[in-house]
Amino acid sequence: MRPVVVVGDVATDVVVALTGDPAPGSDRPASIRTRGGGAGANVAVHLARLGIPVQLAGCVGDDAAASVLRAELAAAGVQPALRTVAGAATGVVVSLVEPGGQRSMLADRGANLELEPGDVPPLSQGGHLHLSGYTLLDPGPRAAGLGALAAAVTAGCTVSVDPASTEPLRRYGVDRWLADTAAATVLLPNADEACLLTGCTDAVDAARALAVHHPVVAVSLGAEGAVWAAGTALVHRPAQATEVVDTTGAGDAFAAGLLAAWLTAGREPDPVTALDAGLALAAEVVRRPGAR
Repeated sequence: MRPVVVVGDVATDVVVALTGDPAPGSDRPASIRTRGGGAGANVAVHLARLGIPVQLAGCVGDDAAASVLRAELAAAGVQPALRTVAGAATGVVVSLVEPGGQRSMLADRGANLELEPGDVPPLSQGGHLHLSGYTLLDPGPRAAGLGALAAAVTAGCTVSVDPASTEPLRRYGVDRWLADTAAATVLLPNADEACLLTGCTDAVDAARALAVHHPVVAVSLGAEGAVWAAGTALVHRPAQATEVVDTTGAGDAFAAGLLAAWLTAGREPDPVTALDAGLALAAEVVRRPGAR
């Protein structure tokens, strides 16, 4: 089994499931739960639960939340490689979930912005690096993300990258991001991110365009499923029927499910198997509140 190092954010998710109609200036009923989150941590936890040996490189604050998150990660089977940043707060993400499952996210990345190149553990020859795109989108942790990519190439590792989010990606600069991630073996954008990265208006066309530069591109399409592009091959799989309670973390679950299938398949991964594994895990996650 190839070992995986995940580099990305660790956070506490505050999931606010809203009910009733919007009531500006007044009260609105909600169900509020606190759970472990962070894009990097979500992928790491899912991979570990699927039997993949995984380390998570990140930063936490010197607060009670960090202790809770460390314990949760270890209980899930993740080997935490987390540096405590003195005087910093552990990241917090507030997810506002509307009836029907769509959500808006308010992020205070806290200690995650202090990630340094030395925080990333050595990569095993022939292993795998998964890099959360958020790591590249801020000046603080960017050097750590670029250093991890360079180390992966040197070690002969495969690399997967999730672009993370359209607005910070747009601010960062598409050309800059594409240059940073040119070594990625597997690119894992959603439809909006794929279109932003290519200028295409259709996500399938965007997948084809990105596959010119990366060996595998897997684009998640929400309710439309997902598409796999590799070379001239294109495979589409439908989403699995499920009740949608909260879409928080669906992309992270899709990435982890697909990667677990891809990493265990050997040299010739089956696109149908990989896509279906990602879509199955995403369907499981959206049935309940929280990212994992």
